[in-house]
Amino acid sequence: MPASTPIVQIRQLTKIFRQGEIEVTALHRIDQEIAEGEFLTLMGPSGSGKSTLLHIIAGIDRPTSGDCIVQGHNIAAFDESELADWRNQNVGFVFQTFNLIPVLTAFENIELPLLLTSLSARERRQQVETALEIVGLSDRSRHLPRQLSGGQEQRVAIARALVTDPKLIVADEPTGNLDAHSATDVLTILRTLSREAGKTVIMVTHDPKAAAFGTRTIHLEKGELTN
Repeated sequence: MPASTPIVQIRQLTKIFRQGEIEVTALHRIDQEIAEGEFLTLMGPSGSGKSTLLHIIAGIDRPTSGDCIVQGHNIAAFDESELADWRNQNVGFVFQTFNLIPVLTAFENIELPLLLTSLSARERRQQVETALEIVGLSDRSRHLPRQLSGGQEQRVAIARALVTDPKLIVADEPTGNLDAHSATDVLTILRTLSREAGKTVIMVTHDPKAAAFGTRTIHLEKGELTN
């Protein structure tokens, strides 16, 4: 672990879901630090709390108690508006389902997050073209999602996550719907973003082969870290 301050510091993090009288503890007093530029993979059986932890780090969900400090900000203390602004500026999301808009081209799908910024059309175009180049799809910019393979769709989704130049990229089972070759392409891109671009990548996966692309793996079992 580098001596510099970790990009993520998790302290005594607990998440309890309540449904009427029933309480389910998804995470129980988790402590963890994640270094800047690390490619961390989260593994564990279904229901172990992997996605819940990922969502709290990404500002999609809130803990019941404890702290989640990202880039020096305790995001658990943000109100909804602050959390949304922080998320838009600092986090790129990649999910198992590609979540592309079918009537928009690859270029237009990638550009979407930039429409929330003050960038000019020229600046937006430059950033989209850079993101397309990073994922190796410069020649597919005018294609609609239905004209792309599953692996290419996921690469468009990664480019969309990258286009705002976030420090943190979170990926929830990003290879779950892909064949082995496409999965390797996607994982190689994520590894390169960590190694060469200094992005911090946090990925949930069930697949040990996918986890092997990361720099470190942590395991969750019934809401608790097992290593």
